Amino acid sequence: MNKKVQYIDWGLVDYQDAWDRQEGIFKTLLDIKHQNRVQHTDLPTDNYLIFTEHPHVYTLGKSGHVDNLLLDNLGLVEKNATFYKINRGGDITYHGPGQIVGYPILDLDNFFTDIHLYLRTLEEAIILTLQDYGIVAGRYPGYTGVWLEPDNDRARKICALGVRASRWVTMHGFAFNVNTDLSYFGNIVPCGIDDKDVTSMERELGHKLEMNAVKDKLKGHIADLFHMELG
Repeated sequence: MNKKVQYIDWGLVDYQDAWDRQEGIFKTLLDIKHQNRVQHTDLPTDNYLIFTEHPHVYTLGKSGHVDNLLLDNLGLVEKNATFYKINRGGDITYHGPGQIVGYPILDLDNFFTDIHLYLRTLEEAIILTLQDYGIVAGRYPGYTGVWLEPDNDRARKICALGVRASRWVTMHGFAFNVNTDLSYFGNIVPCGIDDKDVTSMERELGHKLEMNAVKDKLKGHIADLFHMELG
């Protein structure tokens, strides 16, 4: 039986606001799981698939190096961008308009308790979405995310992943470049990788994509792979 998951599109939302909203949902799920464990109750945990876009922002994960941000405070202001150190895994990345940012907030006890499989399944949903548009994508050995031509020196990243999990509850997620302004990646060492390019669907296909159409295909693949019933 497919697990019910609430799909929400927040639209364009400030990064701090989205982070606060995520943390609120995340805490609620952890509190329910704590109560179930301590009081031997069996309260259900809700699950969410959230899509959003952010104004220009750079985020640095727990294992990242601040030196991978190549702008000082004045440079951030000039680029109309913000910067946050956050509690996901991974190094530095960029979010901005034209990028689908996905925040699955799931209790993996309702699906499968395997973070490696969780990441690979999110990657697979991106790979299948790109396939729908005639773009062949795959994985780059040793790295998370989705890549084009990962087997040669033209390897370029089209989707970054970075998650946090506690008691099998997830937050943060992925950043999928659709119509993204790729010039903003020139201000960082993306994901700490200094010898690989970054790309977008727009760059690969030579035209802008209709964001809602891409979102519909992506959420459909996520639902199929995770056996979700989106509501």
